[in-house]
Amino acid sequence: MKRMGLEQAFRERGAPEQGLQIVNGAGKRKSFFPPNKSGKGLQSFTTDWEIMRGDLCRLLYDHSKDRTKYVFGTSIESFENKDDGVDVKLMDGKTDRYDLLVGADGIGSRTRRMMLGSGKNDKVDKADGFHPLHGVYIAYFTLSWPMKEGEEYLATVYTATGRRAIMVRRHKPDKVQIYLMCKNNSERLKNAPRGDVREEKEALAEIFRDAGWRTDEILKDMKDADDFYLEHMGLVKLDSWSRGHVTLLGDAAYCPSASTGMGTTSAIVGAYVLAGEIGRHCKEGVDTKEGLTAALKAYEEKLRPFVDQVQKGVSEDSGAWGSLMPSTPFGISVMNFLMGVIALLRLNIFGQLFLKEGVKWDLPEYKEILRK
Repeated sequence: MKRMGLEQAFRERGAPEQGLQIVNGAGKRKSFFPPNKSGKGLQSFTTDWEIMRGDLCRLLYDHSKDRTKYVFGTSIESFENKDDGVDVKLMDGKTDRYDLLVGADGIGSRTRRMMLGSGKNDKVDKADGFHPLHGVYIAYFTLSWPMKEGEEYLATVYTATGRRAIMVRRHKPDKVQIYLMCKNNSERLKNAPRGDVREEKEALAEIFRDAGWRTDEILKDMKDADDFYLEHMGLVKLDSWSRGHVTLLGDAAYCPSASTGMGTTSAIVGAYVLAGEIGRHCKEGVDTKEGLTAALKAYEEKLRPFVDQVQKGVSEDSGAWGSLMPSTPFGISVMNFLMGVIALLRLNIFGQLFLKEGVKWDLPEYKEILRK
């Protein structure tokens, strides 16, 4: 953000989250973890760089729309690598040729599947580089819940039996974001067609029914949520992120899973490195094909050490989604007690165990892409 000159604009749009609290089924606070606003040391769960996804998208769009052509309401149907470019056909029937196609279409990337030759269907699996955390799902959506008197801007986490958890994050006076997380072998959820929001909502409602706390209210209001998104959590690992005039970026290339909290960071850092290497190698007078080939090679060589560290240690049996996520009332009581002790002792468990604060990698500098 700083190098793009967007830090101040980012801060102005930042979410005013005041920390994380863990509650029991009665809504009683069992522990509280404040944010680290000192600018020093490990970040806590609530970092110094909190922003809602939509606000970040608008920020980037507003600062690039005057020099970038945006086309909404369509997507890529197919593409074909050529010696001097890539021919792209869109869903609306339009075709064009480009020097480079960048697939930044998420963990279920169709661009990745087409690039690898694994097809254009909606199935994602190891054949296209996706390594699922088996049975682990997370859903995101926004609800219109007006702030009550005395309520603060907090992230609130509740853990239910059966490896189910709910998080409510207040980011506006009239809005909250809901996260429903579970580890479940539900066949209905597993087989729900990707993007079939109604079926996904109903399958998730079956899993969370009778989970306690504010679950009934959340499930009732979820039916009308218009920004619902369900993700089968996992990693994307590829031997190479590019083929010919096609390359991948962000979750499409190297998703670290939502459990790391590093998906957006990895995508933005990756976009910066990719742009920097293109600017460095594709200068005036340099053959476009040769320049892009060198840029894509350097993009991977520079970024892969960072990605490897971010993805390190993430697997089906790691962290909260393995044995650490309790499934019984006794296990939840023990977890809540331990979290209370940790909070009392002011131990930063989130920064130490969950956030990837220990990544040792220097962000490259690219004079070639600095705005004049």
